[in-house]
Amino acid sequence: MAFLRCSSGSGSDSSTSNQPSVEASSADQANTNKGIGEIKQVDLNNPLDKTLVANGLAIYDLKCSACHKLTDQRVVGPGFKGVTERRTPEWIMNMAMNADVMLEQDPTARELLKECLVRMPNQNLSKDDARSVLEFFYSNDGQAVGN
Repeated sequence: MAFLRCSSGSGSDSSTSNQPSVEASSADQANTNKGIGEIKQVDLNNPLDKTLVANGLAIYDLKCSACHKLTDQRVVGPGFKGVTERRTPEWIMNMAMNADVMLEQDPTARELLKECLVRMPNQNLSKDDARSVLEFFYSNDGQAVGN
């Protein structure tokens, strides 16, 4: 799932780089872009729903972990750390459910594809699955999980 910027995981400080990142060149758009697909509005849980978080972890383990880490390290695809700070919840869910269309039509996803060079395969996630993954991503980014 190509949700973040691609990076080498070298740990170098990007503020000293002479090349603008995808993140910097499309930061304003990425912060408001809801993506392309059926998800138009997401009401977030605070605290997070522990059942959704657990389901999201199981889906990540099954369908995402071969290509993505939960850190900022890139494997085949980018790491997921901080994705909820860079992308809207709607964009994340639309990308999870609709990768082919997003990679063809969404400007942010297209920029990520140019940098990563690897298309995310369709994972056939349902709306409920995508919501669970979203909840898990918020947990991974440090948001509190309820009892």
